[in-house]
Amino acid sequence: MDRRLENRIYQSDLAEVLLQDIPWEKLRKKTICITGATGMIASVVIDILMKRNREYDSGIRIIAVSRSEEKARACFDRYWSDSHFKWYSHDITKPFPELGIMDYILHAASNTHPRAYATDPVGTITANVQGTYQLLTYAAAHSCRRFFFFSSVEIYGENRGDTDKFNETYLGYIDCNTLRAGYPESKRLGEALCNAFAAKYEQDFVIGRFSRVYGPTMAKEDSKAIAQFIGKAAMGEDIVLKSQGNQLYSYTYAADAALAALVLLLKGESGSAVNIADRASDIRLRDLAALLAKEAGTKVVFELPDEVERAGYSTAQTAVLDDGKIVGLGWKPLTPIERGISKTVSMIRQFSAMDK
Repeated sequence: MDRRLENRIYQSDLAEVLLQDIPWEKLRKKTICITGATGMIASVVIDILMKRNREYDSGIRIIAVSRSEEKARACFDRYWSDSHFKWYSHDITKPFPELGIMDYILHAASNTHPRAYATDPVGTITANVQGTYQLLTYAAAHSCRRFFFFSSVEIYGENRGDTDKFNETYLGYIDCNTLRAGYPESKRLGEALCNAFAAKYEQDFVIGRFSRVYGPTMAKEDSKAIAQFIGKAAMGEDIVLKSQGNQLYSYTYAADAALAALVLLLKGESGSAVNIADRASDIRLRDLAALLAKEAGTKVVFELPDEVERAGYSTAQTAVLDDGKIVGLGWKPLTPIERGISKTVSMIRQFSAMDK
């Protein structure tokens, strides 16, 4: 059974989300397909909806799609025999199997960290392009009410120096002739596919452009800077900073990101792309490292990245998202960065203790 579901902090996060005033009744007895189901945000969305089922008898049917049964069982063991939960192994770049009518499809399957971009560049692109095409094809053929594409702050590219925050109409610079470009360019094309299917097949969709997300559902292999910082802090080790740390980024706690996804799914305007970021969690990388060193009682040390890591790193120095649209839909983030870091480190420590 997944350790997070036995954790009081995590259960408190889920309970707090369920208390938020969003149109939950729109999900009652609906079928929701979520790809990349074991991922950092998608797994929290599933936990929220399954908790909603158990506490409010909502009758929400979850179709969870990912590739590894081992990971899925570790993540969702508690739900495996629940009639409202079904898991399917599928490579989303292939035609989607016939699984019946789906009211909502949430496409969250994607590589999401630098080492994965560098070591699986083809898989990074095909999940965002072929996978999106296959799922949109299924959605259009089955009268899906709404398709939700999980996009990223990465689509904005590098800040041209002409704005403090990226709003949804901004477009920065991406050097497309690089290995690293595979992720942002394929996310851009995934968004374009959503618009193409809306134009040709009248397929309703929304797009969530997520900031850098962190939390207890991060994968152990996650190579993003914040994930590495948190891992070091949880082990009581020095925080390793592999740059000068001047980068200014937006961050969002995983439970808040999952809540924002549900708000956008249920309240977003059809065809809209919406930033998801917590303005109280905008922070420079060096300050984030210092925050985690303080949490761990250690210090920040500097180290050069290896060649594989460097190939997958973003070169963006300032990537702060304008949160006006998602806040306008009624989303209120519950966990700012200082509290989120503390909770995440605490949970990961507890998980490690349970493994011993």
